[in-house]
Amino acid sequence: MTKISLAAHPFLLGFDQLERLAERAAKGAEGYPPYNIEHQGPNGFRITLAVAGFCDDDLAITLEDRQLVIRGRQAEPEADRVFLHRGIAARAFQRSFVLADGVEVVSAGLENGLLNIDLRRSVPDSIVQSIPISRK
Repeated sequence: MTKISLAAHPFLLGFDQLERLAERAAKGAEGYPPYNIEHQGPNGFRITLAVAGFCDDDLAITLEDRQLVIRGRQAEPEADRVFLHRGIAARAFQRSFVLADGVEVVSAGLENGLLNIDLRRSVPDSIVQSIPISRK
């Protein structure tokens, strides 16, 4: 049985990457660390991740082929520490978000155990474009 792709429709020219982007976004959809996505103003977004116990040196934020990747890895605790209960997650993580064309990362900041990443969608000045017809 062959798989029918939505992007194969003749009216959807250039949307062949949409299915790959959706598959990439669905990978690694675990629940740690928890996050929020807020809409800020007409063209702004903020992703907030709860990263309690992580400092800025433990976190890395990269943009890889329109995919925003946040990685966290804490140093191993000292050997002389003895936990009677360890309920604060300190495991390494990787969280990814696929960004649409025109969305760029503006800034990132860590405050009170929350990592905030601000995004902005750049809107073109004119959406209507006139295409000249050349004669041969």
